[in-house]
Amino acid sequence: MKNVILSAIVMAFVMVSCNQKNKEAATTNSETTESTSQIYACSMHPEIAGKKGEKCSKCGMELTEPVNEVTKTTSGTSTEVKTETTVAPVTQTKFSINEIVSNYLKLKNALTKDDTKGAANAGKALYVTFNKINSNTIPNAKLKKEYLDIADDAKEHAEHIGDNAGKLEHQREHFVLLSKDVTDLIKTFGSDQKVYQDFCPMADNGKGAIWISETKDIKNPYYGNKMLTCGSIQKEL
Repeated sequence: MKNVILSAIVMAFVMVSCNQKNKEAATTNSETTESTSQIYACSMHPEIAGKKGEKCSKCGMELTEPVNEVTKTTSGTSTEVKTETTVAPVTQTKFSINEIVSNYLKLKNALTKDDTKGAANAGKALYVTFNKINSNTIPNAKLKKEYLDIADDAKEHAEHIGDNAGKLEHQREHFVLLSKDVTDLIKTFGSDQKVYQDFCPMADNGKGAIWISETKDIKNPYYGNKMLTCGSIQKEL
């Protein structure tokens, strides 16, 4: 009877031990599976992935970058991971002369007030604007050449106006030619701002001269306070 009881105790102990080992083995297998399921990608070609230590099929580099996606792999070989890459569209700035027109109008308004220093500052700002505009955004080669020809001439007049504060009449002489250039630019490339082409028959030693204005009110930049309202609107540009 004692032998039977003793055998039963031994059997129970063995069963408990086996169950414990089975649980440990299951846990170990689970950890191993989880560990071996991690895949790695090539740092140069992220679409190539496989087990850590394998070589990239494109460049031969070791796969070292962990990949979060769960991907099936074939033992001993690399496999491509299908990933969606969103590439931001390349945008090209549209060519515009709006800033040129804006600085020109500031210059014009200074001359209507006989403000030679303000005209000089506006001339310098206009010169800087011409220098920073990227003509490469003009898609048409013919238009690009036309712009560069006009801009080169306009820059020279803007520079003269900027460098001659205190010489109001000299500034106005260059403003006659600058106004022609800006008018040509607006006719060729357009302006987001509504503007008008005005004309003074007495300007430029009686030969007459145009200028561009943002308002229908006549304010003559060639004579200022002497004959502020001399002139007329020729057309809307």
